[in-house]
Amino acid sequence: MTKPYTGGCACGAIRYEVHGEPIAETHCQCLDCQKRSGTGHGSYLTFANRSACTITGKAADWRLAGDSGNEKTHSFCPICGCPVYLTFAAMPDIFVIHASSLDDPARFRPQMLLYSSRGHTWDEIDPSIRSFERMPAG
Repeated sequence: MTKPYTGGCACGAIRYEVHGEPIAETHCQCLDCQKRSGTGHGSYLTFANRSACTITGKAADWRLAGDSGNEKTHSFCPICGCPVYLTFAAMPDIFVIHASSLDDPARFRPQMLLYSSRGHTWDEIDPSIRSFERMPAG
């Protein structure tokens, strides 16, 4: 059995444990990820089975439509402000964690870059990973 993915916010008020392996590990350069991260991209691990996740603590939520038009909910710590996880209205089983929220960020292995069309020259991403100008279909 695989070791669970654990992590949380900077102050420890929110913690999570996710069992199973991520279905995708991505960098995203959409404008929302840039603004929320305060840099050129966000980095995420996506899991297919939200019921395999345990969350302790109460997150604050911010709902918005992403570049794809789909509603997503960003959950962050109301105390320290750190982004911790995302969920999607159209895909309720999907659970996404911020790579920087992991207890062991070295477990993050990016496989692809999303929204490369929004990227900046100063935000260089490993050119060997698969890149998509927008969100890939399917």
